[in-house]
Amino acid sequence: MLVSVIIIIVVAAGGYLYLQSPKFGKLPSGKDLTAIQQSPHYRNGEFKNLIDTPMFTTDQSFLSVLYQNMTTTVERLQPEQAIPSVKTDLKAIPANQDVVVWLGHSSFYIQLNGKRILLDPVFSDHASPVSFAVPAFKGTNIYQASDIPDLDALLISHDHWDHLDYPTVMALKDKTARVITALGTGAYFRHWGFSADKVHEGDWYDVFELGQNTRIHLVPARHYSGRLLKRNQTLWTGFVVESPQQRLLFGGDSGYGPHFAEIGQRFGQFDWVTLDSGQYDKRWAYIHMTPEEALQAAEDLNARQFMPCHIGRFALARHAWDEPFQRVATARKKQDIELLTPEIGQPVMLSASSSQSFTDWWKN
Repeated sequence: MLVSVIIIIVVAAGGYLYLQSPKFGKLPSGKDLTAIQQSPHYRNGEFKNLIDTPMFTTDQSFLSVLYQNMTTTVERLQPEQAIPSVKTDLKAIPANQDVVVWLGHSSFYIQLNGKRILLDPVFSDHASPVSFAVPAFKGTNIYQASDIPDLDALLISHDHWDHLDYPTVMALKDKTARVITALGTGAYFRHWGFSADKVHEGDWYDVFELGQNTRIHLVPARHYSGRLLKRNQTLWTGFVVESPQQRLLFGGDSGYGPHFAEIGQRFGQFDWVTLDSGQYDKRWAYIHMTPEEALQAAEDLNARQFMPCHIGRFALARHAWDEPFQRVATARKKQDIELLTPEIGQPVMLSASSSQSFTDWWKN
Protein backbone atom coordinates (compact mmCIF):
# COMPACT_ATOMS: atom_id res chain seq x y z
CA MET A 1 0.00 0.00 0.00
CA LEU A 2 2.76 2.42 0.97
CA VAL A 3 4.65 1.66 -2.24
CA SER A 4 1.53 2.40 -4.30
CA VAL A 5 1.02 5.71 -2.52
CA ILE A 6 4.65 6.67 -3.12
CA ILE A 7 4.35 5.80 -6.83
CA ILE A 8 1.19 7.89 -7.15
CA ILE A 9 2.88 10.84 -5.42
CA VAL A 10 5.98 10.58 -7.62
CA VAL A 11 3.91 10.38 -10.82
CA ALA A 12 1.70 13.28 -9.73
CA ALA A 13 4.74 15.38 -8.80
CA GLY A 14 6.41 14.56 -12.11
CA GLY A 15 3.29 15.54 -14.02
CA TYR A 16 2.97 18.78 -12.09
CA LEU A 17 6.60 19.70 -12.74
CA TYR A 18 6.23 18.87 -16.44
CA LEU A 19 3.24 21.19 -16.73
CA GLN A 20 5.37 24.00 -15.29
CA SER A 21 7.78 23.81 -18.23
CA PRO A 22 8.02 27.05 -20.21
CA LYS A 23 6.36 25.75 -23.38
CA PHE A 24 2.96 25.63 -21.67
CA GLY A 25 3.19 29.37 -21.08
CA LYS A 26 1.02 31.37 -18.74
CA LEU A 27 -2.58 32.49 -19.03
CA PRO A 28 -3.58 36.12 -18.39
CA SER A 29 -3.83 37.21 -14.77
CA GLY A 30 -3.87 40.41 -12.75
CA LYS A 31 -3.98 43.55 -14.91
CA ASP A 32 -3.91 41.47 -18.10
CA LEU A 33 -7.02 39.57 -17.05
CA THR A 34 -8.79 42.73 -15.92
CA ALA A 35 -8.11 44.30 -19.32
CA ILE A 36 -9.42 41.41 -21.41
CA GLN A 37 -12.54 41.14 -19.26
CA GLN A 38 -13.60 44.47 -20.77
CA SER A 39 -13.94 42.88 -24.21
CA PRO A 40 -17.52 42.48 -25.47
CA HIS A 41 -16.49 38.99 -26.56
CA TYR A 42 -15.52 37.92 -23.02
CA ARG A 43 -18.52 36.70 -21.04
CA ASN A 44 -19.04 34.38 -18.10
CA GLY A 45 -15.34 33.79 -17.62
CA GLU A 46 -14.33 33.03 -21.20
CA PHE A 47 -14.18 34.35 -24.75
CA LYS A 48 -17.15 33.62 -27.00
CA ASN A 49 -17.64 33.34 -30.75
CA LEU A 50 -19.97 35.73 -32.55
CA ILE A 51 -22.54 32.93 -32.88
CA ASP A 52 -23.18 29.85 -30.78
CA THR A 53 -20.33 27.40 -31.41
CA PRO A 54 -20.30 24.09 -29.54
CA MET A 55 -16.95 22.32 -29.57
CA PHE A 56 -18.50 19.15 -30.98
CA THR A 57 -21.62 18.35 -32.96
CA THR A 58 -22.30 15.39 -30.65
CA ASP A 59 -22.48 15.01 -26.88
CA GLN A 60 -19.06 13.35 -26.74
CA SER A 61 -16.40 14.63 -24.39
CA PHE A 62 -13.02 15.89 -25.57
CA LEU A 63 -11.30 12.81 -24.15
CA SER A 64 -13.78 10.52 -25.90
CA VAL A 65 -13.12 12.18 -29.26
CA LEU A 66 -9.38 12.10 -28.62
CA TYR A 67 -9.54 8.37 -27.87
CA GLN A 68 -11.51 7.72 -31.06
CA ASN A 69 -8.94 9.60 -33.09
CA MET A 70 -6.08 7.66 -31.56
CA THR A 71 -7.71 4.29 -32.16
CA THR A 72 -9.14 4.87 -35.65
CA THR A 73 -7.06 3.68 -38.60
CA VAL A 74 -7.10 5.86 -41.71
CA GLU A 75 -5.44 4.95 -44.98
CA ARG A 76 -2.87 7.46 -46.25
CA LEU A 77 -3.13 9.67 -43.19
CA GLN A 78 0.45 10.71 -43.95
CA PRO A 79 2.27 10.68 -47.30
CA GLU A 80 4.58 7.74 -47.92
CA GLN A 81 7.12 9.91 -49.69
CA ALA A 82 8.60 13.28 -48.83
CA ILE A 83 6.44 16.29 -49.67
CA PRO A 84 7.99 18.25 -52.59
CA SER A 85 9.22 21.73 -51.78
CA VAL A 86 11.17 24.71 -53.08
CA LYS A 87 13.44 26.38 -50.55
CA THR A 88 13.29 30.04 -51.51
CA ASP A 89 15.94 32.23 -49.87
CA LEU A 90 13.63 34.55 -47.96
CA LYS A 91 16.45 36.92 -47.05
CA ALA A 92 17.29 37.45 -50.73
CA ILE A 93 13.80 38.55 -51.83
CA PRO A 94 14.06 42.20 -52.98
CA ALA A 95 12.52 44.60 -50.47
CA ASN A 96 10.21 46.09 -53.09
CA GLN A 97 8.72 42.73 -54.06
CA ASP A 98 5.30 41.84 -52.66
CA VAL A 99 5.20 38.09 -52.09
CA VAL A 100 3.67 35.30 -50.00
CA VAL A 101 5.56 32.11 -49.21
CA TRP A 102 3.74 29.14 -47.68
CA LEU A 103 5.91 27.41 -45.08
CA GLY A 104 3.53 24.48 -44.53
CA HIS A 105 0.30 24.05 -42.54
CA SER A 106 -0.77 27.58 -41.53
CA SER A 107 2.68 29.21 -41.53
CA PHE A 108 3.31 32.03 -44.01
CA TYR A 109 6.02 34.56 -44.77
CA ILE A 110 4.58 37.75 -46.26
CA GLN A 111 6.49 40.64 -47.73
CA LEU A 112 4.23 43.61 -48.45
CA ASN A 113 5.05 47.25 -49.10
CA GLY A 114 8.57 46.70 -47.81
CA LYS A 115 7.37 45.09 -44.56
CA ARG A 116 8.35 41.57 -43.52
CA ILE A 117 5.65 39.63 -41.71
CA LEU A 118 5.53 36.07 -40.39
CA LEU A 119 2.27 34.30 -39.53
CA ASP A 120 1.87 31.35 -37.15
CA PRO A 121 5.35 29.88 -37.70
CA VAL A 122 5.91 26.28 -36.55
CA PHE A 123 9.42 25.04 -37.31
CA SER A 124 9.36 22.14 -34.84
CA ASP A 125 9.02 18.61 -36.22
CA HIS A 126 5.80 18.05 -34.27
CA ALA A 127 2.68 20.03 -33.36
CA SER A 128 1.98 18.93 -29.80
CA PRO A 129 3.44 19.26 -26.30
CA VAL A 130 5.16 15.87 -26.70
CA SER A 131 7.60 15.03 -29.48
CA PHE A 132 6.07 11.67 -30.40
CA ALA A 133 2.60 13.06 -31.21
CA VAL A 134 1.46 14.86 -34.38
CA PRO A 135 4.74 14.52 -36.31
CA ALA A 136 5.39 16.65 -39.37
CA PHE A 137 5.15 15.00 -42.77
CA LYS A 138 8.42 13.97 -44.37
CA GLY A 139 9.99 16.74 -46.40
CA THR A 140 8.13 19.62 -44.71
CA ASN A 141 10.82 20.76 -42.26
CA ILE A 142 12.78 22.82 -44.75
CA TYR A 143 12.72 26.14 -42.88
CA GLN A 144 14.14 27.11 -39.51
CA ALA A 145 14.26 30.39 -37.63
CA SER A 146 17.74 31.05 -39.01
CA ASP A 147 16.23 31.24 -42.52
CA ILE A 148 13.90 34.09 -41.55
CA PRO A 149 14.99 37.72 -42.08
CA ASP A 150 14.45 40.42 -39.47
CA LEU A 151 10.71 40.84 -39.02
CA ASP A 152 8.57 43.93 -38.80
CA ALA A 153 5.78 41.83 -37.29
CA LEU A 154 5.15 38.32 -36.00
CA LEU A 155 1.43 37.52 -36.12
CA ILE A 156 -0.03 34.73 -33.96
CA SER A 157 -3.68 33.82 -34.49
CA HIS A 158 -4.21 31.76 -31.31
CA ASP A 159 -2.47 29.60 -28.75
CA HIS A 160 -2.90 26.07 -30.15
CA TRP A 161 0.27 24.03 -30.54
CA ASP A 162 0.14 23.98 -34.35
CA HIS A 163 0.08 27.80 -34.42
CA LEU A 164 2.03 28.97 -31.36
CA ASP A 165 5.27 26.98 -31.19
CA TYR A 166 7.45 27.82 -28.20
CA PRO A 167 10.86 26.82 -29.65
CA THR A 168 10.12 28.70 -32.86
CA VAL A 169 9.03 31.99 -31.30
CA MET A 170 11.95 31.90 -28.87
CA ALA A 171 14.36 31.43 -31.77
CA LEU A 172 12.73 34.41 -33.52
CA LYS A 173 12.69 36.64 -30.44
CA ASP A 174 15.73 38.78 -31.25
CA LYS A 175 14.78 39.35 -34.89
CA THR A 176 11.15 40.34 -34.21
CA ALA A 177 10.31 44.04 -33.96
CA ARG A 178 6.77 43.43 -32.69
CA VAL A 179 4.33 40.65 -31.94
CA ILE A 180 0.69 41.23 -32.89
CA THR A 181 -1.87 38.83 -31.49
CA ALA A 182 -5.34 38.60 -29.97
CA LEU A 183 -6.36 39.47 -26.42
CA GLY A 184 -4.75 37.29 -23.77
CA THR A 185 -2.21 35.60 -26.05
CA GLY A 186 0.34 38.28 -25.29
CA ALA A 187 0.66 36.83 -21.78
CA TYR A 188 2.58 33.90 -23.26
CA PHE A 189 5.13 36.19 -24.86
CA ARG A 190 5.63 38.32 -21.76
CA HIS A 191 6.06 35.12 -19.73
CA TRP A 192 8.67 33.99 -22.23
CA GLY A 193 10.70 37.16 -21.81
CA PHE A 194 9.54 39.31 -24.71
CA SER A 195 9.66 42.96 -23.69
CA ALA A 196 6.21 44.37 -23.02
CA ASP A 197 6.64 47.15 -25.59
CA LYS A 198 7.10 44.52 -28.32
CA VAL A 199 3.84 42.70 -27.58
CA HIS A 200 0.63 44.15 -29.00
CA GLU A 201 -2.76 42.57 -28.29
CA GLY A 202 -6.08 43.46 -29.80
CA ASP A 203 -9.74 42.61 -30.10
CA TRP A 204 -11.58 41.89 -33.34
CA TYR A 205 -11.47 44.88 -35.69
CA ASP A 206 -8.63 46.57 -33.85
CA VAL A 207 -5.91 47.88 -36.16
CA PHE A 208 -2.13 48.22 -35.80
CA GLU A 209 0.07 50.44 -37.96
CA LEU A 210 3.37 49.07 -39.28
CA GLY A 211 4.32 52.31 -41.03
CA GLN A 212 4.39 53.23 -44.73
CA ASN A 213 0.58 52.91 -44.82
CA THR A 214 0.76 49.21 -43.97
CA ARG A 215 -1.82 48.02 -41.45
CA ILE A 216 -2.71 44.86 -39.58
CA HIS A 217 -6.39 44.39 -38.70
CA LEU A 218 -7.65 41.68 -36.37
CA VAL A 219 -10.86 40.07 -37.64
CA PRO A 220 -13.27 37.47 -36.22
CA ALA A 221 -12.78 33.73 -36.54
CA ARG A 222 -15.03 30.89 -35.33
CA HIS A 223 -12.84 28.70 -33.17
CA TYR A 224 -11.58 28.27 -29.59
CA SER A 225 -8.32 28.44 -27.64
CA GLY A 226 -6.34 26.63 -24.95
CA ARG A 227 -3.00 24.81 -24.65
CA LEU A 228 -4.22 22.62 -21.79
CA LEU A 229 -7.70 21.72 -20.57
CA LYS A 230 -8.83 25.23 -19.63
CA ARG A 231 -10.35 26.69 -22.76
CA ASN A 232 -11.14 30.09 -24.23
CA GLN A 233 -9.08 32.20 -21.83
CA THR A 234 -7.39 33.86 -24.81
CA LEU A 235 -8.98 35.15 -28.00
CA TRP A 236 -8.56 33.61 -31.47
CA THR A 237 -8.36 35.77 -34.58
CA GLY A 238 -7.77 36.19 -38.27
CA PHE A 239 -5.68 38.99 -39.78
CA VAL A 240 -6.11 41.44 -42.61
CA VAL A 241 -2.77 42.73 -43.92
CA GLU A 242 -3.29 45.90 -45.93
CA SER A 243 -1.17 48.27 -47.98
CA PRO A 244 -2.21 50.95 -50.50
CA GLN A 245 -1.81 48.36 -53.27
CA GLN A 246 -2.92 45.05 -51.73
CA ARG A 247 -5.42 43.66 -49.25
CA LEU A 248 -4.71 40.17 -47.88
CA LEU A 249 -6.54 37.97 -45.38
CA PHE A 250 -5.28 35.13 -43.21
CA GLY A 251 -8.39 33.57 -41.71
CA GLY A 252 -6.75 31.62 -38.88
CA ASP A 253 -8.47 28.46 -37.70
CA SER A 254 -12.18 28.89 -38.24
CA GLY A 255 -15.44 27.16 -38.91
CA TYR A 256 -17.74 28.61 -41.53
CA GLY A 257 -20.04 31.41 -40.41
CA PRO A 258 -21.54 34.81 -41.22
CA HIS A 259 -18.38 36.58 -40.06
CA PHE A 260 -16.80 36.05 -43.48
CA ALA A 261 -19.53 38.01 -45.25
CA GLU A 262 -19.29 40.68 -42.54
CA ILE A 263 -15.53 41.00 -43.10
CA GLY A 264 -16.09 41.17 -46.85
CA GLN A 265 -18.62 43.95 -46.42
CA ARG A 266 -16.29 45.93 -44.15
CA PHE A 267 -13.20 45.71 -46.33
CA GLY A 268 -14.44 45.21 -49.87
CA GLN A 269 -12.51 42.98 -52.26
CA PHE A 270 -9.48 40.98 -51.12
CA ASP A 271 -6.59 40.36 -53.49
CA TRP A 272 -5.50 37.17 -51.71
CA VAL A 273 -6.99 35.08 -48.92
CA THR A 274 -5.89 31.91 -47.21
CA LEU A 275 -8.43 29.92 -45.21
CA ASP A 276 -8.63 26.84 -43.00
CA SER A 277 -9.31 24.01 -45.47
CA GLY A 278 -8.11 20.88 -43.70
CA GLN A 279 -8.27 18.91 -40.43
CA TYR A 280 -12.06 18.82 -40.76
CA ASP A 281 -14.38 16.24 -39.24
CA LYS A 282 -18.16 16.08 -38.91
CA ARG A 283 -17.69 15.91 -35.13
CA TRP A 284 -16.08 19.36 -35.03
CA ALA A 285 -17.79 20.90 -38.05
CA TYR A 286 -18.36 24.21 -36.24
CA ILE A 287 -14.69 25.04 -35.67
CA HIS A 288 -12.97 23.90 -38.90
CA MET A 289 -14.10 24.18 -42.51
CA THR A 290 -14.27 21.65 -45.28
CA PRO A 291 -12.58 22.67 -48.55
CA GLU A 292 -15.99 23.44 -50.04
CA GLU A 293 -16.89 25.70 -47.11
CA ALA A 294 -13.53 27.46 -47.39
CA LEU A 295 -14.21 28.27 -51.04
CA GLN A 296 -17.64 29.60 -50.09
CA ALA A 297 -15.99 31.75 -47.41
CA ALA A 298 -13.54 33.08 -50.01
CA GLU A 299 -16.52 34.02 -52.17
CA ASP A 300 -18.15 35.75 -49.16
CA LEU A 301 -14.92 37.72 -48.76
CA ASN A 302 -14.94 38.85 -52.41
CA ALA A 303 -11.53 37.24 -52.88
CA ARG A 304 -9.66 37.38 -56.18
CA GLN A 305 -7.21 34.62 -55.20
CA PHE A 306 -7.73 31.78 -52.74
CA MET A 307 -5.08 29.58 -51.16
CA PRO A 308 -5.98 26.68 -48.86
CA CYS A 309 -4.10 26.28 -45.58
CA HIS A 310 -4.10 24.19 -42.39
CA ILE A 311 -3.02 21.33 -44.64
CA GLY A 312 0.06 19.61 -46.01
CA ARG A 313 2.21 19.24 -42.89
CA PHE A 314 0.40 17.69 -39.91
CA ALA A 315 -2.39 15.12 -39.57
CA LEU A 316 -4.77 16.47 -36.94
CA ALA A 317 -7.95 14.91 -38.35
CA ARG A 318 -8.78 11.48 -39.72
CA HIS A 319 -8.77 12.12 -43.44
CA ALA A 320 -6.20 11.25 -46.11
CA TRP A 321 -3.42 13.81 -46.18
CA ASP A 322 -4.12 14.87 -49.78
CA GLU A 323 -7.93 14.81 -49.62
CA PRO A 324 -8.23 18.58 -48.95
CA PHE A 325 -6.17 19.38 -52.06
CA GLN A 326 -8.28 17.08 -54.21
CA ARG A 327 -11.58 18.40 -52.87
CA VAL A 328 -10.65 22.07 -53.18
CA ALA A 329 -9.45 21.57 -56.76
CA THR A 330 -12.74 19.87 -57.67
CA ALA A 331 -14.92 22.46 -55.92
CA ARG A 332 -12.97 25.34 -57.48
CA LYS A 333 -14.23 24.33 -60.96
CA LYS A 334 -17.69 25.56 -59.96
CA GLN A 335 -16.54 29.01 -58.81
CA ASP A 336 -14.96 32.05 -60.42
CA ILE A 337 -11.93 32.39 -58.19
CA GLU A 338 -8.23 31.81 -58.80
CA LEU A 339 -6.95 28.82 -56.82
CA LEU A 340 -3.29 28.88 -55.72
CA THR A 341 -1.62 25.63 -54.66
CA PRO A 342 2.13 26.25 -54.42
CA GLU A 343 4.60 23.80 -52.94
CA ILE A 344 6.06 24.63 -49.55
CA GLY A 345 8.56 27.44 -50.09
CA GLN A 346 7.35 28.33 -53.59
CA PRO A 347 6.73 32.10 -53.77
CA VAL A 348 3.39 33.56 -54.79
CA MET A 349 3.80 36.98 -56.40
CA LEU A 350 1.26 39.52 -55.16
CA SER A 351 0.45 41.59 -58.19
CA ALA A 352 -2.76 42.05 -60.10
CA SER A 353 -0.74 41.76 -63.30
CA SER A 354 1.19 38.62 -62.31
CA SER A 355 0.02 35.28 -63.62
CA GLN A 356 1.32 32.12 -61.98
CA SER A 357 0.38 28.51 -62.44
CA PHE A 358 1.04 25.70 -60.00
CA THR A 359 1.14 21.96 -60.53
CA ASP A 360 -1.06 19.40 -58.79
CA TRP A 361 2.06 18.36 -56.88
CA TRP A 362 0.13 16.27 -54.34
CA LYS A 363 -0.76 13.80 -57.09
CA ASN A 364 2.90 12.85 -57.49
